[in-house]
This record gives sequence, C-alpha cells and structure tokens, in this order.
Amino acid sequence: MGQVALEGMEFFAFHGFSDEEQKIGNRYGVDISIETDLKAAAISDNLHDTVNYVTLYQLVQQEMATPARLLEHVGHRIMERVFQEFPFVELAKVSVSKFNPPLGGICYKSKVTLERKRN
Repeated sequence: MGQVALEGMEFFAFHGFSDEEQKIGNRYGVDISIETDLKAAAISDNLHDTVNYVTLYQLVQQEMATPARLLEHVGHRIMERVFQEFPFVELAKVSVSKFNPPLGGICYKSKVTLERKRN
C-alpha cells in the first residue's frame, strides 16, 4: 500500500449555510490523500498504474465549483468521485477548509475532515 496526496489546493467557491455566503463566495482549501497499492506503478513507471494527479485535481475542482451549504457535503462528494474515478483506491481522506469564516471574530479557517474506506 502507498499514499498519493494533493495538499494546499485553493479555490474561490460559493459554499456556505447562509444565502449571503453563497452569493459573495469565499476562499477554500482542500487537502486530499488516498491509499492504494502502488506496486504496479513503481515497477512499470506507467501513469495508468497509479492515480493521475491532474485527474484528481480536476475532480476536486469540479466539486468545489458546485455550491453546497455544508463543507461535509463537499467533502463527501469529492470522496464519492474519487472512488468512482479510481476503482483501485482503498481509502480516501479529504479536508475542506473555509478561510476567514464569518463567525463574528478572528478565525483563520474552519475545517472538516472526512475519511472513508471503500465499501
């Protein structure tokens, strides 16, 4: 088993519980790591034997572009897409952060982390 990760991705998106948040948007961060067997890729040096970072980034980007009320929902959608796109992935862990959440005080970011094994 091995791990493939993309860390520090940033997006401007329109998520949030309030209608105002969904209208004005905000900056969000996403970290994703997946666990899979990397032996074939290590031996073959072939991109088709592993997780393509570009494809992984694009599916995160697509889900971030679709508004949601809760960060939990965004993270869930990202994990579902990972399992659909990469049938050999065993585990996915996704963190979605909202920078400067509207809490009425100083808070650098709020963050939700979801982790799931393939069923």
